[in-house]
Amino acid sequence: MTAADTAEYRIAHLRDRLASEDIAELGVRIEQRGTGVALYGTVSSSACREEIMRLAEEELGGLPLHADLVVVRSDAPEHPEELA
Repeated sequence: MTAADTAEYRIAHLRDRLASEDIAELGVRIEQRGTGVALYGTVSSSACREEIMRLAEEELGGLPLHADLVVVRSDAPEHPEELA
């Protein structure tokens, strides 16, 4: 098994964990980029982002990891929306 095959297997395992564990996060994309792995997408909270990063480190430890996970703001707007 080559290093690329191993990385693909580890990425698939991370996808399974993100979908099946308590986090149940399906909005995160995981792609192999050269010798590293990129995670990107939108998550519901900073705690969710931290949990995703923890799981990624567990599954992908040793691979260069780049994360671009944006936390959605869920607080109420400060002013009413103005429609034109």
